Amino acid sequence: MQFLETPTRNLFFTGKGGVGKTSMACATAVQLADRGLRVLLVSTDPASNLDEVLGTALASHPTEVESVPNLFAMNIDPEEAAREYRERMVGPYRGVLPDAAVASMEEQFSGSCTLEIAAFDEFAKLLGDQNATSSFDHVIFDTAPTGHTLRLLTLPSAWSGFMDDNTSGTSCLGPLAGLQAQQAIYKKTVSALGDAEVTTLVLVTRPEPSAFREAQRASEELQSLGVQNQHLIVNGVFQSQTPTDAIAVAMQRRGDEALAAIPQSLGELPRTTIKLANAGLMGIDSLRQVGQPEAVGSDQEAVSPVSLVSSASMTDGLGALIDELAAPGHGVILAMGKGGVGKTTVAAAVAVALADRGHQVHLSTTDPAAHLAATIAADELPGLTVGRIDPAQETADYRDEVLETAGADLDAEGLALLDEDLRSPCTEEIAVFRAFAKAVSEGTDRFVVLDTAPTGHTILLLDSALAYHREVSRQTNQISESVENLLPRLRDPDFTRVLVVTLPEATPVHEAAKLQEDLRRAEIEPFAWAINQSLNPLEVTDPALRHRQQHELPFIDEVKSKLAKRVALIPWQVDPPTGLEGLRDLIGREVPVV
Repeated sequence: MQFLETPTRNLFFTGKGGVGKTSMACATAVQLADRGLRVLLVSTDPASNLDEVLGTALASHPTEVESVPNLFAMNIDPEEAAREYRERMVGPYRGVLPDAAVASMEEQFSGSCTLEIAAFDEFAKLLGDQNATSSFDHVIFDTAPTGHTLRLLTLPSAWSGFMDDNTSGTSCLGPLAGLQAQQAIYKKTVSALGDAEVTTLVLVTRPEPSAFREAQRASEELQSLGVQNQHLIVNGVFQSQTPTDAIAVAMQRRGDEALAAIPQSLGELPRTTIKLANAGLMGIDSLRQVGQPEAVGSDQEAVSPVSLVSSASMTDGLGALIDELAAPGHGVILAMGKGGVGKTTVAAAVAVALADRGHQVHLSTTDPAAHLAATIAADELPGLTVGRIDPAQETADYRDEVLETAGADLDAEGLALLDEDLRSPCTEEIAVFRAFAKAVSEGTDRFVVLDTAPTGHTILLLDSALAYHREVSRQTNQISESVENLLPRLRDPDFTRVLVVTLPEATPVHEAAKLQEDLRRAEIEPFAWAINQSLNPLEVTDPALRHRQQHELPFIDEVKSKLAKRVALIPWQVDPPTGLEGLRDLIGREVPVV
């Protein structure tokens, strides 16, 4: 790993769920500690499996990893940090201000910005205050501040705390009004992130076009905010060892093609390539081998076919869910999950299957490249229409609407503050949320299939004293019918079916489990889980893929036995599932006669 030749003091690992950022962060921490350097490894991932990878029970303070001298690690829970932050902001006013005023403050601090700022607050304690980590040579962060967070902190109101009641009395910037006391530490933190002598941002991705596009967007946005010292890790690069194994040959070909077409801006970054591991990187010994010659995954010991027998072999494919999904004749089907698990593909396959059965279907996607939507539209399947929720366009439309309505009677100072408020990253969330609500409302007389949905956190806000209703309406002073009725529609199992999409790996499964918990707290019960890109249904002979099959089993069994009422297991596809025929192959059933 080239960035370890002359490592900076701070190393931030970022990437979507399932790409291996925790494994890479842990491997870096272990290898630096083995040099005799004192290292602190910090995770702010809500679904952190740092304890499991390191084999050590961790807490919210530095804990020594017994098997690695000089290595300390800790988990920060962003949601607990948000609760503490919220109470720190509101607590002093209890018993001082009227109850109604305190309740209003609590609503204001329930937004997603509070969660982001609270997580950043924990970073700032470790990064902006040098005394907090002065006993360590290196501090490694698993999950870096997002561009969303950094954009929020660059807005002038973040530092001034200035609020003007003329804008309707509340704002997503409200949580920042109490940050002046830590202004110096926050500014030092933002400065440290942009100091190439002090900090390296390590982008972790997979050799897949969609993963590269996601990494490219993150890289460019963070570069625009001053985070210039970046390094790219392409994790999970596969090389076939068995020319007669068609699956192995196809997997290498797809990876090679993705690497050959890597976006230019990513291709210009310093790069480390990590070979696909035979199994999960669990335990210190495996972490020591990452990036080394003949590293993890080189063991060629054969895996007995008997060892692969489990409930996975008795799991139906995605096609087994279609008849039940089609039964109501209309409604909304949501494919939910973390980035990179294939929810756009799953949503498109379900939409095609429903249209094949003679139903009227509208597929709405947020696929940034719109490649999948364009491919389906070009095939012109009767009964299927395809649209796209474009965050940039939705945000522009929303800004125009607010400025024309709420901004019409404001003076210059009020208009300036409103304009700044609309430049907040939260504005995009609100705009996309409204588009989502509108799309859901159209499921009354046809099927609407969406590959995007509000996070569990956002859905919970829908039920908290009109907090999100107020957030949506704070600038336009009105709530649309689609927003007003969204929560009842999402809670109605006869109207909305949620498909939780995941991969047969530790992080995607555990993050999906957390999403399901959030949904259930909001009284929304998932309909089924779809485990995507599984090797288990396939006949493979390549030693590495045989090991991967075995590694998938405990996660498939965990989903089946503990997490899901219905499970669909979707095989890894030799050809990318685009176009009608590719999506029909994903369903695994012939097109019925209608």
